[in-house]
Amino acid sequence: MSTPVRPPWLVLPDYQCFGCSPHNSSGLRLTFFESGDGLAAPLSFGREHESYPGVVHGGIVATVCDEIMGNLLVLRTGVTHFTVTLRTRFLTPLAVGAAYRCVAELRPEPGPAGQRQATAEVLDDSGATVASASGTYQPASADASRQHLALSDADRRLLDDAMSRMDRTSGRDRG
Repeated sequence: MSTPVRPPWLVLPDYQCFGCSPHNSSGLRLTFFESGDGLAAPLSFGREHESYPGVVHGGIVATVCDEIMGNLLVLRTGVTHFTVTLRTRFLTPLAVGAAYRCVAELRPEPGPAGQRQATAEVLDDSGATVASASGTYQPASADASRQHLALSDADRRLLDDAMSRMDRTSGRDRG
């Protein structure tokens, strides 16, 4: 895979996202890479992610799909998006210890009230789809999202700067 894409949140020194923060010792620590017009994340799950013995908990799989779709929207638009709906479909149970990859893409047209839609697929090592998801996300301006985000003024400035420097095509920092 290519160089990892860094979500803008990673500029925050104490960022604790369960999905993508490298600082959250209990989290998934997802790393994103460009994949065509979307993002991909390699996955593997340990026993701490299981439901039935040897089977990955479905809620963890849904979290991965939501995380990659939401980050794709932020990286492509430079705007925070909050999940409105999330629908996940499981074709087969995922196995603890197996290698997977989650790939997300945006749907081209905004929905009602400017909502955006995205899709994600979890693929096994042979490329077969084992789970899929679709989500609808509501964009929130920087001012509107601040009422939901617990950020200091210094962290807000860091995040605003990181979002303003993002290349909307690649999600990479232009600075």
